Amino acid sequence: MSSFQLHFADHDILTPGDAPDVLVAMNPAALKANVGDLPAGAVLIVNTDEFTKRPMAKVGYATSPLEDGSLEAFQVHGVPLTTLTVEALKEFGLSRKEAERSKNMFALGLLSWMYHRPTEGTEAYLRKKFAKKPQLAQANVTAFRAGWNFGETTEDFAVSYEVAPASSAFQAGVYRNISGNLALAYGLVAASVQAELPLFLGSYPITPASDILHELSRHKNFGVRSFQAEGEIAGIGAALGAAFGGSLAVTTTSGPGVALKSETIGLAVSLELPLVVVDIQRGGPSTGLPTKTEQADLLQAMYGRNGEAPVPIVAPSTPADCFDAALEAARIALVYRTPVFLLSDGYLANGSEPWRVPDVEGLPDLRVRFASEPNHELADGSRVFWPYKRDTVTLARPWAVPGTAGLEHRIGGIEKQDGSGNISYDPANHELMVHTRQAKIDGIAVEDVRVDDPGGARVLVLGWGSTYGPIAAAVRRLRGEGVALAQAHLRHLNPFPANLGEVLASYERVVIPEMNLGQLATLIRAKYAIDARSHTQVNGMPFKAEELANALKEAINA
Repeated sequence: MSSFQLHFADHDILTPGDAPDVLVAMNPAALKANVGDLPAGAVLIVNTDEFTKRPMAKVGYATSPLEDGSLEAFQVHGVPLTTLTVEALKEFGLSRKEAERSKNMFALGLLSWMYHRPTEGTEAYLRKKFAKKPQLAQANVTAFRAGWNFGETTEDFAVSYEVAPASSAFQAGVYRNISGNLALAYGLVAASVQAELPLFLGSYPITPASDILHELSRHKNFGVRSFQAEGEIAGIGAALGAAFGGSLAVTTTSGPGVALKSETIGLAVSLELPLVVVDIQRGGPSTGLPTKTEQADLLQAMYGRNGEAPVPIVAPSTPADCFDAALEAARIALVYRTPVFLLSDGYLANGSEPWRVPDVEGLPDLRVRFASEPNHELADGSRVFWPYKRDTVTLARPWAVPGTAGLEHRIGGIEKQDGSGNISYDPANHELMVHTRQAKIDGIAVEDVRVDDPGGARVLVLGWGSTYGPIAAAVRRLRGEGVALAQAHLRHLNPFPANLGEVLASYERVVIPEMNLGQLATLIRAKYAIDARSHTQVNGMPFKAEELANALKEAINA
């Protein structure tokens, strides 16, 4: 069963909510799948038209849950959503099947009445969404209004609610709702504009990353070239070729695709070309849980290649933060001439939140200088181009666009001679190149990790990626109970921020919640030799704030 959960309030929102206060169950299967998430006293709106003998038997209901007392803990409202919707749309001449599709709009209208939500924006959205099908647009608007009118006139709903605007939770600006994948796609487009480079996406469809391919394919007006390849390997191969040709190159995938792309990622490390590898993580191993979320690709991104092949790793923390994380991944790739992993996950990709549209003037300048002339003088006084003669600060090699006169050079995966780029099997040169590539990654300039500490905290909760919301919500709950607790969240996972060791050493205990079996905790223990404690969950679902708060409380008292 597919479902969508919405959380709104008069203050900032950190998670989709642990347990919904209202569940709209369109059929018995939806009720069976989701009723366990409801707290006692919750409102349950049931489409009674679907609660007939056969649909109930299919999901294991021997008797009707609407009549056998099993739902006594909830405020149950039986509403014939299908019948009411079909009746409301009689004038449109639609078939019953076509009319039934609008029952979700009827339910939305009812909920809008229950929560005193304005209706103008919803109606405007529907008219825009179905602008090419005016009859369909009007039918959905009519169903929406019918649901609102039903709430207004029926006596079944004795209570309605009003949620004040969250004006104090946001700084002034223009906002829009945005999902993680959409924000990431916009961030990549913005990066190409700021870099003044064409954006090339070489990709193969895979859940939950496909939406990025779909979105970028719509933006040819920004110089985006999106290529749907015949497979994962072809997708990244085309992207790496585009990087060699002078484009901001991107490939998108999920965990199984990263496994297939690993050889080409290693080639990009050897070639030292900018490439953004977007991994929207999902449950594994193998094809695993395509529609469920997980954070289990961190060690694969860190070490999943042959040889010593270090790659920077960036992870967004919220759906809106995917925009900034994409810009940061592009910055690192372009400045340091390296492939970069951008680790999002299904929870961020499909989740959404308000996003403040940034001022373009405030976006980073990502412009790069291509090599334009020979850069090395030989003993005989002639000048040549050395593709591995490095910047003394970043250790990045020069980026020369193929076809530039006098800058001809060879590429390939066999080890290069330092400076000249000639093929080299010399042991000392290989050791030098391995250390140099590692030093380049270790020297990447990243922001210090910031700690949210109310003062007097002995325990630090450290997270990364999409655990930010549940961790922050759990910490907020515990602080409300008088527990002093510090929180820090990592965007850069390779290299770690320079001040991280000092931060970790300043607390008696460090707890790391992750949606894996403790991968960040493993890295932290290895690098900083501290007893980081893991709290893990790998059930395909994000943490719930209440459960995480209880786990943190146990860790504090242990």
